[in-house]
Amino acid sequence: MMKSIFTLLYASLLCVLMAGCTHTVKDKDLVHASYGAADGLLNGVEDKFFRKQPILVASFVNVDNLQQSSTFGRMIAEQISSRLAQHNYKVIEMKLRTDSVFVRAQTGEFLLSREVYEISSKHDAYSVVVGTYGASKETVYVTAKLLRVRDGIILSSYDYSLPLGPDTKKMLRKGR
Repeated sequence: MMKSIFTLLYASLLCVLMAGCTHTVKDKDLVHASYGAADGLLNGVEDKFFRKQPILVASFVNVDNLQQSSTFGRMIAEQISSRLAQHNYKVIEMKLRTDSVFVRAQTGEFLLSREVYEISSKHDAYSVVVGTYGASKETVYVTAKLLRVRDGIILSSYDYSLPLGPDTKKMLRKGR
């Protein structure tokens, strides 16, 4: 009897310990992170002329394939655009300008460097927000940059990371 109690106690302890070892990565609020990135970009700008000028925002792309985006990359761009507009910046909606932007079906808007000057001239855009992301086992790393269009100078940059939870993994899948 005593042996079976010890066996049961030992088995229960093992279950508790094993349950504590399982690690489930949980998603963080992507909207909050994107708004933080936009705020960080704005806080880093020292160029006083920038405030009144139109801004373009391109889809964020996979750092391993700069011609590829995902739902994740498009959502970051959408949310940063939204936050810039909330701060009363003039944000140009890229999706309305398919003749000026390289668009690949289901992958988002990509600015071609040879077209940046043309796009900025048409819209009198002073700057563009571009970004990359790269996923590891449990984290996705994001870099956002605010570039001055006329010369490609980085006006501001912001780096952050998010846990690679189930929602984020789904948004990162290729072909989405």
